[in-house]
Amino acid sequence: MDFEITSDKRNELLSRREVQFTLKYDGATPSRMQIIGKLCALLNVKEHQVTLDTLHSSFGKTELTGSARVYESEESRNKTERPHLAARGMPKPKEEAA
Repeated sequence: MDFEITSDKRNELLSRREVQFTLKYDGATPSRMQIIGKLCALLNVKEHQVTLDTLHSSFGKTELTGSARVYESEESRNKTERPHLAARGMPKPKEEAA
């Protein structure tokens, strides 16, 4: 995967960074978890501080564009983001066998 950040803006009011990126990949389209992992490694933040907003891919291309929001802490993310967006792309908790 070739990851390129095209825009990185700071939003002081909501204590977050708004990042737009382009991702070039080989084979199948990467999952949201893989994209979040790569973005976290690039920006040196934890996975619970990142929310993927949009992902757009074109038919026949192995390239996608997207945007994400990177918060300073998990608490500020939970205050701002809607719960279904915050949970999207995160691994589901494993159910305990009864």
